[in-house]
Amino acid sequence: MPEGPGGPEGPDGAAVRDIDTGAVLDVVLDGQTLPAADVVRLADGTARPVPDAAAMRRAEESWHAALRLAASGRVYGRSTGVGANRNENVPTEAAAEHGLRLLRSHAGAIGAPLPAREVRAMLAVRANQLLAGGAGLRPAVVTALCAALDAGAHPVVNEFGSVGTGDIAALSQVGLALAGEHRWEGGTPPAPIALENNDALALISSNALTLGQSALALDELRRLIAATQVVGALSLLAVDGSYEAYAEPVHAARPHPGTYAVAERSRRLLGAPDRPAPPADRIQDPYGFRVLPQVHGPAQDAADALERTLRVEINAAAENPLISAANRAAYHHGGFYLAQLALDLDHFRLALVQTARLSTSRLAALNEPAYTGLRPFLADGEAASSGTMILEYAAGAALGDLRAFSAPASLGHAVLSRGVEEQASFASLAARQTLRTAEPYRLVVGCELVSAVRALRMRGRPVDPDLPVGRAFALADSTLADTFTDRPLTDDVTAAAQLLDAFAEL
Repeated sequence: MPEGPGGPEGPDGAAVRDIDTGAVLDVVLDGQTLPAADVVRLADGTARPVPDAAAMRRAEESWHAALRLAASGRVYGRSTGVGANRNENVPTEAAAEHGLRLLRSHAGAIGAPLPAREVRAMLAVRANQLLAGGAGLRPAVVTALCAALDAGAHPVVNEFGSVGTGDIAALSQVGLALAGEHRWEGGTPPAPIALENNDALALISSNALTLGQSALALDELRRLIAATQVVGALSLLAVDGSYEAYAEPVHAARPHPGTYAVAERSRRLLGAPDRPAPPADRIQDPYGFRVLPQVHGPAQDAADALERTLRVEINAAAENPLISAANRAAYHHGGFYLAQLALDLDHFRLALVQTARLSTSRLAALNEPAYTGLRPFLADGEAASSGTMILEYAAGAALGDLRAFSAPASLGHAVLSRGVEEQASFASLAARQTLRTAEPYRLVVGCELVSAVRALRMRGRPVDPDLPVGRAFALADSTLADTFTDRPLTDDVTAAAQLLDAFAEL
């Protein structure tokens, strides 16, 4: 592997865990180049953050510039109140306590405490953003955030408090934790640091929680979409489906990037030639098999678009006001508003639900004797056996949750702070919804996998072990129960759903 500034690099340039030693390697935070994949690694504790020296100098210059600007004029949130209180000046003698009062009053997030992984993702994003050099925040905050990540500590952060215009409630809880006034969990927290009027708004003027949750969701769902394509290939073999729908000339004639790439991968999974011969009997397959590239392609394109947006936002100096040391100015703006991310998340979920619906279509085909040559519902030889009938119902129920989570969050609206903030992106809701789609999605595809493996076994259909689809079948065949009698299939689907992460690598 090539060497990066923090050690061996993965395919996306990220520092990763050393495979031979299991050591946790470094991810360099510079406020400019951090990818979503590294946010996931930092959240999982498989990498540790190392602030870039030049970026720390940039953050220090921004802090000193902010101090000068706040001392010489009106700067929102530093020498004034916030929101509808923006026109209220903070007296010089009250400035020292203004920051803590701001954090205390805004640390009102409600609901259940978030999982440690989501909070750690937020800390990683916020530390990196501060190194972009636009916050005007004391560099000691970056050091403290990185120390918390390295030690496995995280503040208790509650779920609700943002409408997509800044995760101010969650980040206020982080601020109070840094100041020693709020509870930490996990490892040893950093020593308390002093936060004043020039630090408080600079810390909380960010969507770091939303971005961290989005990075986690994107990482898991990308793998699930990739795994679903493998399961679809197994189902195609189980019904003696045609490779024609994946032929290179078909997709060269309509070359959407994602669709072309999905068809190409399907050919590789199946060992199909670029120009496969037409089937001898069936002219064409049901949509569940035939339009897989046209459905999975848009999902891949949507994931790529979301990843591009996250790359910008994770490395953005989007704080309001933006402190420019070079221009000696504070710019008041709306750069924190996450319309782009909200729309990308909504688009991604809508594309995702299409792939899950296609999985239920293939599941239905696997229950049809016309496609498998087996008894209805892949039943055994006992009279009126139901076989895998219930899996259609179970998958449909999980798909219902997935469909509900895919409702566009960007349709939301809010008027807040006495009408001063009269619009909201609800990107925060979009991120939570996207995270929640993973579990029902896994279960839908797990139902298909159970049925595909069962059909292949019952037919005695050979699967080339040297092909990716053959390696997938071997893994599933060694994991899933091999009895065909009527019995509860709950454990089978649970085991199948857990195999999907391994399938994604094929």
